[in-house]
Amino acid sequence: MKSSRSKPRKVAIALEMHWGHKRHQETYAGCLNYAHEAGWDCVITPNSERVLKPKSNEQPFDGILARVTKPMAQTARRQGIPIVNVWLNSPVSRAPSVLPDFEESGRIAAEHLMSRGFQRFGYLGYQRDLDAKRQCDGFRDALQSKGFSCTTHRFYRTSMEGNTIEWDNFRTGLLKWVESWSPPVGILVSGDLYCRYLMEACHTIGLHIPQDAALIGTHNEPNICDSPSPTVTSIDMGFEEIGYQAASLLDHLMQGKRPPANPELIKPSKLVTRQSTDAFATEDSFVSNALRFMAENSHRPLSVKDVALSVGLNRRSLERRFNQYSPEGVAKQITRMRVERAKRLIIETKGSLKSIAIDCGFRNSDHLSKAFKRTERLTPSQFRKLNGKSR
Repeated sequence: MKSSRSKPRKVAIALEMHWGHKRHQETYAGCLNYAHEAGWDCVITPNSERVLKPKSNEQPFDGILARVTKPMAQTARRQGIPIVNVWLNSPVSRAPSVLPDFEESGRIAAEHLMSRGFQRFGYLGYQRDLDAKRQCDGFRDALQSKGFSCTTHRFYRTSMEGNTIEWDNFRTGLLKWVESWSPPVGILVSGDLYCRYLMEACHTIGLHIPQDAALIGTHNEPNICDSPSPTVTSIDMGFEEIGYQAASLLDHLMQGKRPPANPELIKPSKLVTRQSTDAFATEDSFVSNALRFMAENSHRPLSVKDVALSVGLNRRSLERRFNQYSPEGVAKQITRMRVERAKRLIIETKGSLKSIAIDCGFRNSDHLSKAFKRTERLTPSQFRKLNGKSR
């Protein structure tokens, strides 16, 4: 893949990395992965058109990878420098682009929440951003195909900019929206931080996460999702692959080839399940309380009798109520919650499988492995390898 040119190509990367968002850092990582293969000389630049103007003592840029602004696009066009955009909300509509498929992320979230038994749904996101619009459209379309509807609450970016009045208006609107729900409800949120704001609003109203409201965030920012409890289920949009494919497209353009007619869309890499969706929705208060007890006690050995006693029923009555909403009995639900807890610990820690097994109420690592393989079709070791954790 390396060029036969005497000098390596010089590529500007303008991704607003000073914000520190995971999506910008991963896009950069993907760009660099391709650049190393191609032998490029990459230079991080501020998001400014001025740095793209050639200087007398420096090699000019051969290409640009960026969250493309109008001034940047105009400068690149004047100087004949190929440019590739990775920003869905870019004001430059005609720049060659590699973008995240937000509609698909909406469909993934809908399928996840429906599989948890939810029948009422909502979406929280920005008012004007294209990523929120597409994600909401994908979410709503998937729900409507199964006969479900979706309530929405949209807000402006100015609500997040520190103005006290704007913030108060945002919080008031959020509380009013939460009060309008009929729990249990499944909610997709356009960002992980807004999931935290929504959790706080739910707590103020007296709703439990995830039993009354199961929340899914977007972007899988670890500093936000992994702590504090309840941790946040989130969609990883696959920005490292976006960066790699954007660099591949830029290579194509720097060789003088024509840009594609339409943006290239990259599907999300995965939905990372955590505590905020670790529940099954049900209208039965006994079943709901039993599920809450299981979730809160998934770190210790539990019997069906223990669960029945916790909600004031005998075992047979609890089993009968469970069978009305799910083909799985109480024992299988206990195992499922233990496995879900184990998955989180495998992904989020480097603890031994033996210690994780004990922490999830299994007798030993062999017991964990058998239960894990039945539900996930993988061993815990295989699951850890696929999710990037190692001893």
